[in-house]
Parts: sequence; C-alpha cells; structure tokens
Amino acid sequence: MKKITFIGAGSTIFAKNILGDCMFVPVLNGFEFALHDIDEKRLQESEQMLKNLSQKYNQSIKIVSYLDRKEALKGAKYVINAIQVGGYEPSTVIDFEIPKKYGLKQTIGDTIGIGGLFRTLRTIPVMLDIAKDMEEVCPDALLLNYTNPMASLTGFMLRYTNVKTIGLCHSVQVCTKELFETLDMDVEGVEERIAGINHMAWLLEVKKDGKDLYPEIKKRAKEKQKEKHGDMVRFELMDKFGYYITESSEHNAEYHPYFIKSQYPELIDRFNIPLDEYPRRCVNQIKEWEDMREEIVHNAQLSHERSKEYGSHIIEAMETNVPFKFGGNVMNTGGLISNLPENACVEVPCVVDRNGILPTYIGHLPEQLAALNRTNINTQLLTIEAIVTGKKEHIYQAAMLDPHTSAELSMDDIVAMCDELIEAHGDWLPNFK
Repeated sequence: MKKITFIGAGSTIFAKNILGDCMFVPVLNGFEFALHDIDEKRLQESEQMLKNLSQKYNQSIKIVSYLDRKEALKGAKYVINAIQVGGYEPSTVIDFEIPKKYGLKQTIGDTIGIGGLFRTLRTIPVMLDIAKDMEEVCPDALLLNYTNPMASLTGFMLRYTNVKTIGLCHSVQVCTKELFETLDMDVEGVEERIAGINHMAWLLEVKKDGKDLYPEIKKRAKEKQKEKHGDMVRFELMDKFGYYITESSEHNAEYHPYFIKSQYPELIDRFNIPLDEYPRRCVNQIKEWEDMREEIVHNAQLSHERSKEYGSHIIEAMETNVPFKFGGNVMNTGGLISNLPENACVEVPCVVDRNGILPTYIGHLPEQLAALNRTNINTQLLTIEAIVTGKKEHIYQAAMLDPHTSAELSMDDIVAMCDELIEAHGDWLPNFK
C-alpha cells in the first residue's frame, strides 16, 4: 500500500488542510495516511477527524496512527513535516520573555531574530533524527517541510542529509491577491513573478495584458498609508526599496532594523506594529481549540474544500505526471538567484512532475533586494553552523548578525542574552561547547 506520512499530525487543523486536500486527488485512492505525533491525545483527535473526512469524501483512504515515528515512516512515498519543538510553553515563552529583559522586542519570532534563531537550534536536531529514520526506512521519499524557520531547516536538510526535501509556505500564493484586495484592485488576469528567500521574497513583476501595474500599486499604497491599516511595514518597504514583499507586516517588522527601535518608540504606533503578536496568537489558538474541539474531532458531517496549500498539488503532479507550478524553497544551487550565496535556501518558482522538482533560474535580483535578503541569510547560515559545529560562538555570531538584534543591543548584551536563553531552554537544545 502506498503511504503518505504526516509528522506532527497533532496539529489537527493543518492535518485537515493537507490530508483533507489529498482525499480529493483521485490518483491517491487506496493510499494509507500515516499519522505520527508525540502527543497521544492530539494524535487520536486528528485520527478521528480524518476518519470522519475519509468516511464522507474518500472511503478508499486508510487512516492509521503511530506513536512510533519509524513505523509511521516505513515505506512512505511522501512525508509531511509540521512539527513545533518546545511548543508555546516552555519554548516560545522563553524566546520572548528573556530578550525583553534586555530591551529586545519581537512580533512573531519564528524565522530569524532571536526567536527564529533558537527555534532553529531546537528544531534541527529533531529534523536530523527524522532524516536518519527516513534514510533507513523510506530513502526515496520526498519530504514536504512546512515547519519554520523554513529557510534554515530546509537548507540544513538539503545540505546535511540525503533526504529529498522541498520547503513550502503559503505566503507566495496569497501575496498578490491580498495586496490587490487591500488596494481595491482587480486581481483577475494578473501575472506575477516572485523570488527571494522565504518570508522575504519579492513581487518582482506584476502585469496585466503586458502593462506594468506597479505605478498604480504604489500610487494607491501612498494614499493608503495616510490611514492606519495592517500592512504599513510592507508598504513602507515598497516605498523605500521599490518592491512589495511576500510575508506580512508583523513578520517583516522584525526582519529589518528600521521599525522596532527603543530609540524611536513612536514607530510602533506609526506603523501599527503588533508586538508580542505570536504569543497572543498561541494563547488564542489554545483557547479556540478547546472551544472547537468537539465540532472538529467528533463531527461526522465535518466538511472540507481543497485549500490553497501546495502539498496535495505537488503529490498529485508527481503521481500523474501532470506538471504543477508553485513557489518552493530550494538550495541556491548553480546560482538560481545569482547575487545570493549558493549555500543559501531560496524561494523561487518551481515546476514538479514525475521527474521531481525543477526550480526556475531567476538571475540577478535588484541589488537592494538581494542586499536585504543577505542580511537574513547571514543569520540563517551561522545558526546552521552552530548546529553543525556544536560551537556557542556561532550562536553569538548569528545573533550579532541579525539586523534587529544588532540594531538594539551591544555585543556583550547579545552574548549574555544568548547564554541565558541556552540555559533556560535546557534539554530542548543540544549541548554547545
């Protein structure tokens, strides 16, 4: 029996999105959907939810839960990764509260910055264990990685394991649509070209019937900035650097040194920046899950429509040999983006069919965009270096090269803060020397 394995299946809503989507792909009829999570209760809830969906939409699918990860992976053709190591408590709380003592504020903390750095340090060892299992029991499987920090984790897997890996985010497919909605523009028939790095890819071209729409976009964005709205950071970056960016303003506020500044506290209000946004979301999601658990888990009439996520479409393309185009995270091998480092993980248009995933050559980004990307790549590469070498000095260097951290703190404070974070995380981190 062919098999799709979902690691981190206790994330019930996300498992519903990805595996629910797969139930609508006829070529996957008869597949086993193997679920694994370290939280047995959440695993059972996801199993029940997916069995209800299968009963309603595709009874040929077999839903099986495994507490043993290697058993879940055995013989898999596709593996979906959606883990969060350390969870909201203790790890996310640590990521936010200790930096605050040093005067360092964050919004999301899952990509770079101090939060992203320490999330990488505690996640890569688990990813490496998954890779070792895959190399042993499903060496030809494709890993679809949805876990953040996307660029660091995917880059590590592609450089230091033999696992075929593609990194998937949903900021690319919603970027242009949401921009046009914000500006009251018609997105029908619009052509786009997007490339860069995850959460900092650029809308390089946006046209309709051959006409460049950027002049109209920038004109409307200027007007929009006169009132408070939820995308003020991205519009400011577009105004100063010339291009719109894929990921949200709350994310990008902490990817750059310009917006969250203790010296200029008025910028928080001016650009409508939601500090501590991710911890707030976590608390709300935990509460909402308690409120909606019965409706999702035990509802035999639970409905599903195929979502905007790429996962099921990639699997379908590989099974049917009908090509599918998507934005994926891959190594910058051969200089796909020629003015970014070859050992960086980049986000570029890709095509997939039975032959596998073929990324698109982009060439040079506008130099100012490549420069902004490189500031984030620096921290990503040094964080990976810390894991590979086991040396604390690379943790310090990764933090010192982070744009937001270095703009706010002295070198001594960065070292002290990192040491405190390492101690607080305890066994969630490997030992560094």
